[in-house]
Order: sequence, then C-alpha cells, then structure tokens
Amino acid sequence: MDSPAEDDVALVDVDLYDDGSFPEYGNNQAPGAVAVRTAVRGKGPVPPGGLATRRQLRTLGLSPGGHDPVARLICRGGNRWAWLYRVDLAVPKRTPTLAQEEALDRAMAARQTCPECRNRYYGCLPLRSQGRCDPCEMGIEPSPDTVMIPAPDTHRLAA
Repeated sequence: MDSPAEDDVALVDVDLYDDGSFPEYGNNQAPGAVAVRTAVRGKGPVPPGGLATRRQLRTLGLSPGGHDPVARLICRGGNRWAWLYRVDLAVPKRTPTLAQEEALDRAMAARQTCPECRNRYYGCLPLRSQGRCDPCEMGIEPSPDTVMIPAPDTHRLAA
C-alpha cells in the first residue's frame, strides 16, 4: 500500500512551447477588440467580455478593480505595448468625494494662477521656467478666453 495506484496519479498537461509569458496581440486582434473599440467611440454598448486597455476601461467608466493584466497589446512593430485587462472583471470607477474634488481644485489652482497678475488660466503655467504667465512675461494683457471667470462663493470648483 506504500505506492499509489495508477488511477490515483494526477496527469499534468505540459506545453513545451509555452515560455510563461503573457499572450500578445496586435492591433484589433485581442478577443472582443472591435466591440470594445466601438463602445469606446460611443457607437455601441459595453461588451460583456473581451480585453481592453486601462485607458479604454476608463473611457467606458470602468477600472481594472485590482485584477492583474491578462495579456499585452503590441503596437508599432513591438516598440510600444500596453497591458490588456478583462472587461468582465472590471468594476465601475470610484467617484471622488466633495473634499477630494476641493483638494484637487486647490492643487490645480496653484499651477494655473499667475503670482504677479493673480489671474487663473485654463491651462497650467510655466511657473518653474518663467515664474509667471506668458502675458506678464511679454508685458501684454491676457486674452479673455484664456482667463477663468471667478466662480461664485457657493461653488469654488473649476470642474
């Protein structure tokens, strides 16, 4: 009874050509790639399965949800690649709280406000290189379409 019977031995399927790496897909070759791309462009529903990049999941209102990638997307002849995640395991994006949005707005206001003229712009300013906005650097008035109109005190968020 010391040796196991032949029926009790578990057989292991070994693939001699598998090097243990992730499966790699080219453009539009991943499972469900066309359906995911159609959904990202807003021309179809979110597919129940398939693989998508993190950016595609974000556009669909999803996030990987802590799951590891299952494959790689190879682009530009192997020079660029991206991780692919399963759409069916993705979870909805978290929505930030009002306090988190206010903290983000304060951080963006610091990057968008000129220290000289105190105008807040829609884009980030070159504060490290110039230390001020471009109109202050050139000595001109800023264009009205680049400066934010101050929001009322009841709602201070830029977004």
